[in-house]
Amino acid sequence: QVQLVESGGGYVQAGGSLNLSCAASGGLPSNIYVMGWFRQAPGKEREWVAAISWRDGIQYYGDPAKGRFAISRDKAKNTVYLEMKSLKPEDTGVYYCGVSTWFGTWSNQAKYDYWGQGTQVTVSS
Repeated sequence: QVQLVESGGGYVQAGGSLNLSCAASGGLPSNIYVMGWFRQAPGKEREWVAAISWRDGIQYYGDPAKGRFAISRDKAKNTVYLEMKSLKPEDTGVYYCGVSTWFGTWSNQAKYDYWGQGTQVTVSS
């Protein structure tokens, strides 16, 4: 059973940085395609932030992340990271990591098979 646990969220002022982690326990599916990050702001739908191909480390970024966030992974630790810089108040929300086994669908949350519980990120102005 894949279990994902996010950590690293918190409270930061605008312009600051946070580093999120998502550790998978219980192993990862052998046909894993990507691990990704999504976020959900209060009153809004969950949106895709970034994803990384588990096999070869190719990174994919959504508009909220381009130029400010960096996704990486440590295969030995079954962990994916999200380094966030130049944070803005609109980055506030709960950040979720997920695992997808569906090829070519890194931005579609419906194609993610496993999810973590989320970690809160709050950016003050």
